Amino acid sequence: MSGGQACDQPAACSYALSYRDGSCSRGVLAHDRLSLAGEDIEGFVFGCGTSNQGPFGGTSGLMGLGRSPLSLISQTTEQFGGVFSYCLPRKESGSSGSLVLGDDSSAYRNSTPIVYTAMVTDPLQGPFYMVSLTGISVGGEDVQSPGFSSGGGRAIVDSGTIITSLVPSVYAAVRAEFVRQLAEYPQAPPFSILDTCFDLTGLREVQVPSLKLAFDGGAEVEVDSKGVLYVVAGDASQVCLALAALRSEDDTPIIGNYQQKNLRVIFDTAASQIGFAQETCDYI
Repeated sequence: MSGGQACDQPAACSYALSYRDGSCSRGVLAHDRLSLAGEDIEGFVFGCGTSNQGPFGGTSGLMGLGRSPLSLISQTTEQFGGVFSYCLPRKESGSSGSLVLGDDSSAYRNSTPIVYTAMVTDPLQGPFYMVSLTGISVGGEDVQSPGFSSGGGRAIVDSGTIITSLVPSVYAAVRAEFVRQLAEYPQAPPFSILDTCFDLTGLREVQVPSLKLAFDGGAEVEVDSKGVLYVVAGDASQVCLALAALRSEDDTPIIGNYQQKNLRVIFDTAASQIGFAQETCDYI
């Protein structure tokens, strides 16, 4: 996301925001009292969008959870300590998951200990939360790629992006290992940005290789089994690896929400760290 605000007249301040998927919002800034989770935040600044384009799905607005000064998290540091977490359910569960403001761990239902990795500061990435991705394993096999030691080792953790995207060299190595481990299944045509697909028609059981992400500091996170493959066709004739390649080695990898299912993801801006823990997010 990129954007800015400007006061070109005494009575109003304008803003303009654009997102990586091409959606955008323009309008004026306003401020009012915000009542949230039993807390009152005086002078809360928000945008009143007069021109909005994109797949917003008829929602009334967007909640800014990034690191910019005008995000909800930045403006409620006094109330919630700059900490929030979410738990995203599987789509087929019909659940809404949960969002927790503050560090009240009693609200978590994690089944594994929380592992933390440090946030990486990069002025060029603006409001995004970035970490150092040090490795990936597929079915217990560590993937070897020089991309982990270059810029491809940095990654944005983003709830607003669906599919995880990797730099070409890392993606190629991960893809090759998946193809090797799923060699017994016939391949199917690609779908959109997903270029590694299989025809699993008529199969009652498929051994899906595990996908594990390793981060700086020794934190390891196993992706939920439903976040590894993307089912395009209901008859399983087109089931794709739910990862994509970026255009350039200079692009920044993104860990999308499809790979964050059934994880408690904790953003602690005060301690500059992100935590992960397995959690069943379908209970709400």
